[in-house]
Amino acid sequence: MARPRRTATVAAALAAAVVVALIAIPAAIAAFGGKAQNSGDIVTAVPDFTPPAITATVAAKSLGGVTGFVRKGGAYFVYANVSADTGNPASGINTVKANVAELTTGQTEAVLTAGTYTAGGVTYGYRSAELTANATVEGAKSYSVIATDKAANASTLKGTATVDNVVPTAADVQTANGGTTVGKPEEKDSITYTFSEPIDPQSILAGWNGASTNVVVRMVDNGLLGLPTGNDELFVYNAANTATLPFGAVSMARGDYVAGLLGGSINFGASGTKTTMVMSGNSITITFGTMAAEGVLVGPTTAAAGAAMVWTPVATPYDRAGNVMSNATATQSGAVHKNF
Repeated sequence: MARPRRTATVAAALAAAVVVALIAIPAAIAAFGGKAQNSGDIVTAVPDFTPPAITATVAAKSLGGVTGFVRKGGAYFVYANVSADTGNPASGINTVKANVAELTTGQTEAVLTAGTYTAGGVTYGYRSAELTANATVEGAKSYSVIATDKAANASTLKGTATVDNVVPTAADVQTANGGTTVGKPEEKDSITYTFSEPIDPQSILAGWNGASTNVVVRMVDNGLLGLPTGNDELFVYNAANTATLPFGAVSMARGDYVAGLLGGSINFGASGTKTTMVMSGNSITITFGTMAAEGVLVGPTTAAAGAAMVWTPVATPYDRAGNVMSNATATQSGAVHKNF
């Protein structure tokens, strides 16, 4: 007698399960599909579960040039590239924000706006408003960019920016002989300016990235009647030889590298073989091109003895973070010798 009751119980349970399944099927269809205009057809779609992809980000000072560095009190932007939403169907990108609290206290949701922006030679599709760094402790700082689509899917990409609050200084100046006579400025000779840290090349010459580019070197005779009565000086000019570049002046500490009847100067690279300038690390090396005179009976001469050059920079160049250079002088290091 117990067997019929058990069979009836099982049958009742199976019937209940079928009812639940029949109720659930339409709900599932409603969630993942919808009826087309033609009755009887059903179009299915997968909801947008895919977050936007952030492919690149960088923080860069507002001055432009080298990216990835900021300074206390300096203005900067955050840039990012975010791929188009790939959800099926795509819900569309809702917001792109940056958490830069380690660079700017309390700034956890800086909004990035869509557009076309360039930083460090790279094009980005999103950029923040101008922000101001207030970090006092130097070193690498982390930040993050968060992109959210309209279905609330979010992705995050972390970035790093280095805080540098130190003012760059002139560290050393040296020459090298590439010509035929030691102590006489000639084609293929060179001069190297060394800074305490890398300088942003665009602060020396607009648009320059540190690769070899043409400039002109001018050496000025500060004597008279060919007499070494004043120290000769060296300056760097643009390729057109019309404006000085912000290296400041180098005193040769002697007056017998250039001589002219009424002073005057000589230049290297204004015509003929060009003078070239290239940056490597903390140093910028300038290699002389063809020499030409600028004045009456003026030309290069051979120094009778050695002397330590003195570099007096100008407070115009800035480092990768935007710190403007000190104008404190630097005296040529090493044993005293004839230059060039």
